[in-house]
Amino acid sequence: MSESMRLKDQPASERPRERLAAKGANALSKSELIAILLRTGLKGTNVVEVGRQLLKKYDGSLRTLATLTVDDLRKIKGIGRDKAVTLMAAFELAKRMAEELQDESPVLDNPANVVALLRAKNLVKNVETLQVLLLNTRRRLIRVEPVTDGTIDTLLVHPREVFKAAIAASAAAVVLAHNHPSGDPTPSEADIKVTRDLIRAGQLLKIEVLDHVIIGRATPERSKDYASLRELGYFL
Repeated sequence: MSESMRLKDQPASERPRERLAAKGANALSKSELIAILLRTGLKGTNVVEVGRQLLKKYDGSLRTLATLTVDDLRKIKGIGRDKAVTLMAAFELAKRMAEELQDESPVLDNPANVVALLRAKNLVKNVETLQVLLLNTRRRLIRVEPVTDGTIDTLLVHPREVFKAAIAASAAAVVLAHNHPSGDPTPSEADIKVTRDLIRAGQLLKIEVLDHVIIGRATPERSKDYASLRELGYFL
């Protein structure tokens, strides 16, 4: 497709809006979905190409795009205030949908379920953030409690910060979770030490620490985007 060809000059079957209506959103690329939000392109560059250039600028990462401000987006050629606001609204809706899914009280008896619940919100974080998932006796979610934000690679955690909310909610168990902004979910020595300290504190309080899950990003070399310290043997 030529960059200069206007969408209305293309066959209807190739236009993003028509393709979405006919085949569903899954049939569209990231740049085509962004093009639908942007609506119009630039002189000599159609809107799909503007979306493609936007993605290319940020290495194809929707996670990175979701962290941009209106001012950041307006620095990109072809994106004014209204288009920037539209993009931010779309990303915010995605985050709120993740929150609604969280409210459905899933059973969190394995790390894959934990990551499915938290993945969307954690992928847009630029610093490590520890969250504690408060669970009832049936391992269903009561709520997710944010505990602390760290630096880019360090969290400082005190047991009282972790278990205060658990006690108030009468939680029977907790799952610890935090993100690694680097994308590599491999636990650090500090992660392992904090986990062991919190396991001991939980035993004293009769609140079981079921797991500590670290969320990263999958790569061609790494199929899973998370690490479970229980699965790795640190809960023995």
